Amino acid sequence: MRDAGKGLELMERSKSDCFGERRRCASGTQRRKTAGGATPTHAKTERRPYARRLQIDLGTKREKEVFKWWLACLLFGKPIQTEIAERAYRELVAAGLTSPDAILRAGWDKLVFILDRAHYVRYDFSTATKLLDVCRELKSRYGTLTKLLAGARTPSELSRKLQEFRHIGPVTARIFLRDVRPVWYRKTASNRK
Repeated sequence: MRDAGKGLELMERSKSDCFGERRRCASGTQRRKTAGGATPTHAKTERRPYARRLQIDLGTKREKEVFKWWLACLLFGKPIQTEIAERAYRELVAAGLTSPDAILRAGWDKLVFILDRAHYVRYDFSTATKLLDVCRELKSRYGTLTKLLAGARTPSELSRKLQEFRHIGPVTARIFLRDVRPVWYRKTASNRK
């Protein structure tokens, strides 16, 4: 099932639902719902790549770093709070699941256990299945993410190739491209400014 417009945008909207609380959204903004129930306001915070906040160094262009970002994006693609998606990402990394082979070796039961431990419980079964399916498909189609990236000449071509994967829709592709574009497609990113 594709994420078809849900994902990060929906998560960002739901973050402001907590009365009087501020929460950081993955987009780098903070939202606050006022006591009177007014529409949330946006205040810019740091605008550094989200991958960097997760201590992922995409600038190295190493497979492990690119895969870690890919893994994070697969988690952020669900309509779930950013904090929970981050926690799930950190749990997977702490368990050493930073490659397609490691995910496949872990299997469905271990993935569900790790996702549950991170409180990613609403989507634990479907996300475990999604991670396994996407890793199998990545290995069979391209071998590695760096080969997939090298084979896509433009960000739009990469987005199209990403969305050919089962379980990946436009939101997950957009999240992935947001931080990959400036590193892999420098000319395109500088032309957009």
